This record gives sequence, C-alpha cells and structure tokens, in this order.
Amino acid sequence: MEPQLRRPTRRACERCGRVERWDADAATWRVATEDGEKQIGSPFCIHEWDINGRFAPFEEMV
Repeated sequence: MEPQLRRPTRRACERCGRVERWDADAATWRVATEDGEKQIGSPFCIHEWDINGRFAPFEEMV
C-alpha cells in the first residue's frame, strides 16, 4: 500500500495570530472564523506560518 499524502487544513501565523483554513471548493486559504469573529491578525504582517519541518506530509501506513 502506498503512503497517503496529507495536506494541512489549518495554519496560524506565529507573529500576529492570523488563522486560516483550507477551502477545498475554492482551492485556496480563507481567514478562519472562531466564535463568530474573523481571525485576521495584522494586515501589515509578513506571516510566519506554523507549518514547518515538523509537519509530516506522508502518513505512516500500518
């Protein structure tokens, strides 16, 4: 059985707190809404996303 590619569905900026979720229908990232409030962070931030070398894109097959 081949390994399955896993894609992130949520990301957060480590600098300003902006949170985005993957919109599969539009094939793009969208600002997340939590408790009725958009998590926009700072519009002037050069976002540093929390997806890094620790993210494992391939799931271990059992």
